[in-house]
Amino acid sequence: MTNFVHPDAIVGANVSIGHFTTVYEDVVIGDDTWIGPNVTLFPGTRIGRNCRIFPGAVIGAIPQDLKFHGEYTTVEIGDHVTIRECATVNRGTEESGTTKIGNHTMLMAYVHVAHDCVIGQHCILANATNLAGHVIVEDHAYFGGMSGAHQFTRIGKHAFISGGAMIGKDVPPYCLVMRNPAQYAGINSVGLKRHRFSVESIHLIQDVYRYVFGNNGLNTTQALQKIEEEMSASDLRDEIVQFIRNSQRGIIKGMDA
Repeated sequence: MTNFVHPDAIVGANVSIGHFTTVYEDVVIGDDTWIGPNVTLFPGTRIGRNCRIFPGAVIGAIPQDLKFHGEYTTVEIGDHVTIRECATVNRGTEESGTTKIGNHTMLMAYVHVAHDCVIGQHCILANATNLAGHVIVEDHAYFGGMSGAHQFTRIGKHAFISGGAMIGKDVPPYCLVMRNPAQYAGINSVGLKRHRFSVESIHLIQDVYRYVFGNNGLNTTQALQKIEEEMSASDLRDEIVQFIRNSQRGIIKGMDA
């Protein structure tokens, strides 16, 4: 039993590489990382410190994008990242040049992260979650098992995507979404409490989304205008308003829409 590590790969201190794992040229592995058996790390893969990559994972394979023509691109994995069995993370395309996964993020078994995705820090993607190309996932966002996101969608920080939900529009920060197609189902109050958001902050977030998703006859533009007119300015209020206003695909609908 053995593994293959290309002589041009850069392997840090105290790295463990399991049997039958292949590490190609132009791969960088940070210190104290554990790589299990039967893992494949393709050229252009960058892995940070203290990561754990489980059997069957494939990192840095070329994109499943017909516009890709062999240009040099990379995958950048942060520190303290866990990638479980048979997960796949593809390289970027020339549009952004890289696929990124932030520190302390976990990809569970059979997760797929397509080309040019950017996943923030402290995110969790549960089993068999699939992200299409160019998806942006902000910090502390969580995906339930077998959920998915359409290409170019954006998921705001501290959002919670229920198992099986299919994201076709942007998900604003702090939202709980479910169903197919995904719909707003309240705010992620449990997650916010776990991250020690104050009661006042949670109530403020709820108030903002009552304008956006409430059965009040307002379209999105009108709701944002009302929020700015009737709610005092604050970092939380302005963050949500700017996310929605800057959305390129539009945001998810409410349950009653």
